[in-house]
Amino acid sequence: MGLTAGIVGLPNVGKSTLFNAITNAKVLAANYPFATIEPNIGVVEVPDYRVDELVKIYKPKKTIYTTFEFRDIAGLVKGASKGEGLGNKFLSHIRTCDAIVQVVRCFDDSNVIHVDGSIDPLRDIETIMIELIFADMEVIEKRLPKIRKRAQLKLDKEAVLEYELLVKLNETLKDQIPIRALNLSADKVKLIKNFSFLTAKPMVYVCNVSDEELSDFSDNEYVKKVEDLAKKENSNTVVISAKIEQELGELELEEKLMFMEELGISRSGLDELIAVSYDILGLKTFLTGGEQEVRAWTYKDGMKAPECAGVIHTDFQKGFIRAETISYADLVEAGSEAKAKENGKFRLEGKDYLTKDGDVFHFRFNL
Repeated sequence: MGLTAGIVGLPNVGKSTLFNAITNAKVLAANYPFATIEPNIGVVEVPDYRVDELVKIYKPKKTIYTTFEFRDIAGLVKGASKGEGLGNKFLSHIRTCDAIVQVVRCFDDSNVIHVDGSIDPLRDIETIMIELIFADMEVIEKRLPKIRKRAQLKLDKEAVLEYELLVKLNETLKDQIPIRALNLSADKVKLIKNFSFLTAKPMVYVCNVSDEELSDFSDNEYVKKVEDLAKKENSNTVVISAKIEQELGELELEEKLMFMEELGISRSGLDELIAVSYDILGLKTFLTGGEQEVRAWTYKDGMKAPECAGVIHTDFQKGFIRAETISYADLVEAGSEAKAKENGKFRLEGKDYLTKDGDVFHFRFNL
């Protein structure tokens, strides 16, 4: 269960530079044939210190991290929702993503001309937001006539609920408020899930600052404005320097750490972006370990042990018997599975066990 995020942004905001950094950082290109067929896709490993620690314990032949897929969504111009630029193709690419990452320019540089002639991140955000809103309204306006009669007759309860919700969403969108800002209940989210509304998708605003401001952007008024907007609409922000990210992506690990220390940052912007994206999507990690491999797996918060077994293979879920479980912290403290068992930290969990972030599993199943 990997994460797919679509990167959007107007020309000359740093989108291409950031995506180039992601492309440089990707490590699994050989395992992803589409990476050469679709050059606008970058796959990176999700950094996880827990995997590194388990490698010391199990000394496996293979180590596999979870992955994160970025798609460089090209072709956005004013009027995309009406078919301008790449139009519907652009919008369909976003529709298949789990989250949207919008790069906004938050630095002044007379040598890099903005497409609209001046630097205004809120205007840039509004330009893209309007296109996404128009696309969502079009979906709603096509759907409403199809269920209006059933809803008015009040014989189909689900049709009534759907109609009323869509009418409300349409009015909200007309006020230029994205669906994600509404704090919809779980039932309502489920009701509209199949529509794949663009403004309902989690949004991360990437504030692209100059490399001089990266370690301290507290006085950057552009960033402050974006952060204020993000809070109002239940979105998140990450501050990066796309130029620095591209340089970091070209370095070996030791050089990268030294460069980050010189810059006064504890982790790269890409790592921060991945962490924030995981958080907003409610994604967590469980682990498996042995002589053959140590591996991290992504799961949705709230999943039970059999569902996590199914992340590895559907047969594991179908024939689930139990999950032999040790928490990451207990395993590292003990230093080995055998010692953890001696310490009473080894547990047998059944079908109702709610998986915790960092659980180390051995699944038992029978078909």
